[in-house]
Amino acid sequence: MEVVIGAADELARLAADAVEERVRARAALGSRAVLGLATGSSPLAVYDELVRRHREEGLSFAGVEAFLLDEYVGLAADDPRRYRNVIDQELVSRVDLDPDDVHGPDGLAADVPAACAAYEIAIVAAGGIDVQLLGVGADGHLAFNEPGSSLASRTRLKTLTRGTRADNARFFDGDVDAVPRHCLTQGLGTIMQARHLVLLAAGRAKSEAVHQLVEGPVSAMWPATVLQHHPHVTVLLDEAAASRLQLAGYYREAYAAKPPWQGL
Repeated sequence: MEVVIGAADELARLAADAVEERVRARAALGSRAVLGLATGSSPLAVYDELVRRHREEGLSFAGVEAFLLDEYVGLAADDPRRYRNVIDQELVSRVDLDPDDVHGPDGLAADVPAACAAYEIAIVAAGGIDVQLLGVGADGHLAFNEPGSSLASRTRLKTLTRGTRADNARFFDGDVDAVPRHCLTQGLGTIMQARHLVLLAAGRAKSEAVHQLVEGPVSAMWPATVLQHHPHVTVLLDEAAASRLQLAGYYREAYAAKPPWQGL
C-alpha cells in the first residue's frame, strides 16, 4: 500500500495519471481499458481533471468500458440522485465515453440476486477492472459495504446504516427519511479483484477511518482495512485526512524518495 499526502489538486492529478496511463496503455495494445467509477465527493476533482485532459490534451475514452461501485435500490430511472445519472453528469456526458459502455448495478431489478450475479459476470467478461477509484466513509465503509460486511463479499443487496443515510441526506434536501434504505453494492471481494485500487480521502472527519485503513488491524468492523491485503493500492490523502496517521513522516519520506520509473 502506497500512501501519498498532499494538496487536493495534486492528489486529483495523481489519480487522473493512473487512469490516463491505463487508458493509453490499453489503447496502444489495441484493447480497451476497464475503469471502476465511484460517486460521492471524493472523485469529483479527478473527473474534472480527466475532462480537462480530454478537452485540452486529446485523452480519449472511446472504447473504454466502465463499472460503477454501487446504486440505490428503488430510485426512478430518471432520478438525478441515481448514481448512474450522477456519473453521466460528472463524467460520461463530458467526454467521449460511450454511455452503452458504462454499467451499474440494477437498482430497479425485479430479481435482485440474479441482477447481482449478472453484474459479477459482466465484470469478469470485460476482463476485470484495471483501475478502481474509491472513497472511504467516516466509519470505514467501502462502496456500500457497511461495518460488519464480509471481507469476501460479492455484489449484493445491503441495508444502509442510519449514519450513512444521514451522511447522504445532503443529496435529498436534508431529509434522511428520503434516502433509500437499501442499495446494491460491489462486495469487498469484488473490489479486491481490480488490478489497481486508487482511494482518495479528504477532511478530518475521515482521519480515523484512514488511520484504521492504513495502520489498523484488518477487521470487518472497518471494511476498508481489507485493502491491506491488495498488492497494488494507492491511498491519496490531504493533510486533514492524514492527521491521525502514526507513520505520516515515513510515508512522506518514502514518496519523496520514490524512483520516477515506478509510477503509482
